[in-house]
Amino acid sequence: MRHGPAVRRRKLGEELRRLRDRAGLTSPQAARLAGWHQSKVSRIETGHSGVKPEDVALLLSVYDVTEPHLRSLLEALVETPGEAGSQWWQAYRSLLPPQYRDFISLESQACTARSLETSVVPGLLQTADYARAVTRATLSGLPARKVDSLVEVRLARQKVLRTASPLTLSAVLDEAVLRRAVGGERVMRDQARHLLEMAELPHVRLQVLPFAAGAHTGLTGAFVIFSFPDMADLDVVVIDHLASSLYLERREDLAQYTAAFRRLQTQALGHEDSLDLIAGIR
Repeated sequence: MRHGPAVRRRKLGEELRRLRDRAGLTSPQAARLAGWHQSKVSRIETGHSGVKPEDVALLLSVYDVTEPHLRSLLEALVETPGEAGSQWWQAYRSLLPPQYRDFISLESQACTARSLETSVVPGLLQTADYARAVTRATLSGLPARKVDSLVEVRLARQKVLRTASPLTLSAVLDEAVLRRAVGGERVMRDQARHLLEMAELPHVRLQVLPFAAGAHTGLTGAFVIFSFPDMADLDVVVIDHLASSLYLERREDLAQYTAAFRRLQTQALGHEDSLDLIAGIR
């Protein structure tokens, strides 16, 4: 169980080790070709130290990695002291806590997200008015200007569903998500319509877990499972709390949450029946 930066370091280290193995190099050989001491390669691969973008670029050249997407993904996992990268969310750096920036970073690079929500509509599927009502309720007392900025961030995140290679989203929503009056009747009606529209996308699958299903695994809380392209066994589970996020990455944790999500999908209504329920509630 780790926080965002440590997860990124570990993911980067494990993938660099896999690429070194693919290149047929030992750790000492890789260090010699990079002009480093062998301990530096070991620290990077085990996630015990940070790494500079130029160090990653050098190792990728040593390992003869030419795939543009893979290089881009690994460079996005680099943790730099100032994180003065070109990612869009850096413009909101003063507003967003580190764990939220890490979450966005992972989300932007993932190929698949499996999401269970028990209280609110997933952020990737929220309307602006719904997002504003949720932000005001969870961060009471926040100035209107900051609320608007956080809503901008929420909406900007949704671009991952509209790219040429969009994120594949499978979301299971407890019926309570649809019944809870967030922002009033108009906001909820518009939100329900938006869910129906987003569910028309081929890479978005919505399922509703009805009250009739009774008790279920998801009662313990919401979570998201991210999977990544071109990455070997590097899924991560994210669990949000009011003031922090937890990242679970052990094999046994991943297996447990993956199995739980499959059970929830089985207990939930199918995609079409779920949309019928959403339309009826609207």
